[in-house]
Amino acid sequence: MASDLYQELPSVRELYQSASDILGFDLAQLCFSGPEEKLKQTLVTQPAIFVHSIALSRCVREQGLTCVMSAGHSLGEYSALCDAGALSFEDGLRLVKLRAELMQKAGEVNDGTMAAVIGMAPDAIIGVCDDASQAGIVCVANLNSPQQTVISGSIAGVERAMELAKDRGAKRVVPLVVGGAFHSPLMEFAQAGLADGLDTAQVNAHQVAVYSNVTARPTGSTADIGALLLQQLTHPVRWFESMQNMIADGATEVWEIGPGSVLTGLLRRIDRSVKAKAINSLESLESLQGS
Repeated sequence: MASDLYQELPSVRELYQSASDILGFDLAQLCFSGPEEKLKQTLVTQPAIFVHSIALSRCVREQGLTCVMSAGHSLGEYSALCDAGALSFEDGLRLVKLRAELMQKAGEVNDGTMAAVIGMAPDAIIGVCDDASQAGIVCVANLNSPQQTVISGSIAGVERAMELAKDRGAKRVVPLVVGGAFHSPLMEFAQAGLADGLDTAQVNAHQVAVYSNVTARPTGSTADIGALLLQQLTHPVRWFESMQNMIADGATEVWEIGPGSVLTGLLRRIDRSVKAKAINSLESLESLQGS
């Protein structure tokens, strides 16, 4: 992750050094050399994705390119808020580190899992979760596109929901390898600790609109930002609604800034008329010159 940026750009190396100082471990070493098992742990994965995303967004801005609105999927909301000026890199990373630690602990305290349901309307999946809740906690976690929804909860609840979804016509139901039941009531354990962290962070007025996962609408006051980040732990990510609202508010081209290109793929399933581009490497950054 980000090794090409790190090798070529001094500013990225400085960012990773600052991140390592805050995290208390060598982030660059883990990202570039592993071990993979440790990199996959929630408390490492989340800071790694956050720092990679911020490195890319800073490189984009150094080219004189700016955005007028933004959103981030789950953890990505912290990157979006930092890029918009609502959080400093340092406060953002401290919150991400705390969030990751608390979410990993919540997953250990309350064993849970997640699954992706493909080819089934969200309303139908909500009905599936309601019926499966007799077996255990299960709810919608990510509304990724009109045809892709992630469910989350206790192992028994999710397994029952998977069975019902298959029986009721879902094209595919895919269990996810995750460290806990994210965006479900099983993450309530993490809320008190994150609330303490948000209380000590400096939240500033943001310079561009940031669409919240919880509401799918632009965040309002600085007080709203903290409250929404707290709610995000246990509420679904309303991703495709956020994208639809951004498009309705004038977005004609969307750039995914961060590792991978999953969100670019989702946008094509939400609205193919909108141009989508993934900025995830030095090569993709260089392709922006002249844009």
